[in-house]
Amino acid sequence: MQRVKAAIFLLCLMFAAHSGAQIKQVASVDTASNVKKDYVHMLHADVTKGDKERLPDAIILVGDVELRHDSMYMYCDSAYLYTKRNSVQAFGNVRMEQGDTLFLYGDYADYDGEQNIARVRSNVRLIDKATVLETDSLNYDRNINLAYYFSGGTLSDEQSTLDSYWGQYDLTTKEAIFTDEVALQNPQFLLNSDTLHYNTASNIATIVGPTDIFNGANHIRSSLGRYNTASRQATLLRRSVVANGTKELTGDSLFYDAARGFSEVFGNIVYSDTVARNMLTGEYGFMDELSDSAYVTGRAVVMDFSQAADTLYMHSDTIWALSYNIDTDSLYRKIRACHKVRAYRTDLQAACDSLVFDSRDSCMTMYKDPVLWYGSQQLLGEEIKMYMDTASIDWVHIINQTLYAEHVDSANYNQISGKEMKFFFRDKKLSEMQVLGSVLVRYYPLDSDSLLLGLNTTETGKLSAFMKDGEVDKIIAPTKADGVFYPMSQIPDAVRFLPNFVWLDFMRPRNKEDIFNWRGKRRDQMLKKVKRQNIPLPSLDNLR
Repeated sequence: MQRVKAAIFLLCLMFAAHSGAQIKQVASVDTASNVKKDYVHMLHADVTKGDKERLPDAIILVGDVELRHDSMYMYCDSAYLYTKRNSVQAFGNVRMEQGDTLFLYGDYADYDGEQNIARVRSNVRLIDKATVLETDSLNYDRNINLAYYFSGGTLSDEQSTLDSYWGQYDLTTKEAIFTDEVALQNPQFLLNSDTLHYNTASNIATIVGPTDIFNGANHIRSSLGRYNTASRQATLLRRSVVANGTKELTGDSLFYDAARGFSEVFGNIVYSDTVARNMLTGEYGFMDELSDSAYVTGRAVVMDFSQAADTLYMHSDTIWALSYNIDTDSLYRKIRACHKVRAYRTDLQAACDSLVFDSRDSCMTMYKDPVLWYGSQQLLGEEIKMYMDTASIDWVHIINQTLYAEHVDSANYNQISGKEMKFFFRDKKLSEMQVLGSVLVRYYPLDSDSLLLGLNTTETGKLSAFMKDGEVDKIIAPTKADGVFYPMSQIPDAVRFLPNFVWLDFMRPRNKEDIFNWRGKRRDQMLKKVKRQNIPLPSLDNLR
């Protein structure tokens, strides 16, 4: 019996010595390729044993196992060490360390020392300084310092948490790539995407697929761009959209600063409001959501859809949309159009140098040689104020050097001038006109067959005219009036037209595309030079 025990003990010593000799062999030379190879080296195990029947090629390591492969250390509860193929299977509380920054944990790991690839499974956690990657299955390629997962995982840093079904993380560049149901969460925003690149060092998310970013009340939609998760600044391309409630901003390229609340957009921009039913377009724009203001230039156009049957198109060199008394009951807005303003709607057209629309009284004021066309009628003066109701024009107020002209036939025009004119509308049609101060009239009455009877010339201090089917039907002068009636064959050329008569039909916008074609008055068609009030223009200081 003693001899048997001694023989068994001698065999164990021989096996341990044989195993130890192989484990301590750290490197050898491959004679075929003449390349030096590193071998997995066992540093410690409570128990070292073998099982030739079940694991003939493995050394079984049990208890407080510690291994090393060049600069990487591995710790686990137990392991199978395959010296011939230079690989390890590690079980229980697996921990891999490389330097003082990379730590990889899991319940199981299969490490291939030939390919330098670790396959870690179950409760996997990779820590790279402040970045943590958690998943159920992860492969780590030490050759290129790249970790990737393929069955769902979470990457988190000090700023954000990112979930996706598939992802990879480059520990050298700190660049991560994610696909399939990507969700990046931050206390300030939520990002959902199909494909996303994210750098944990710069905190920049690179958008390369359909992406939605929810930032408080704002919603960004983009398929190409960059978003800094720390500063919340985005540079977006390919017709990206920034939406805020009922308002949307779209452009070829767009810079958005969520923290400071402004956007700068370039190329084919569209700024729309579905509640106000209007749209602002142009080539360059600046939008400040905190002050609810916008600035657009470069083929700038305002489109108003408030009338379901028709749309108003207005163009100028520059258009401002400004809000005042934000977050109060006294909120109101102004739209300012500056230089070479032209507007078109099927029933209404206008041209002037500048205009202002004020929401407090729904008044649009046109400055500097304004002209308004309504059907066959032309209105002009030094200043035109057009008051709107919910459906259309309510009334129009024209101040100084006023002229009403209505085309009668190829050679004749009804004309009225005065210091001040007021036009009132009913059912979207001109119904009444009031003229005050130095009133002059040239009016062609019609017979029952709509033939011209002659020319009625009148001079008075005040006059009222009533319309029927959009044309002058009756004129009343409540104050003393002086006038002469001329039959058609006896009209002197000198009285046919008022002194300030001018017919500006060539300036009139013909369609919505024609608003871009500026046609100004000739020198002899200008109003008399008088000291006029300048339009109060805003500066960039109005926008933060």
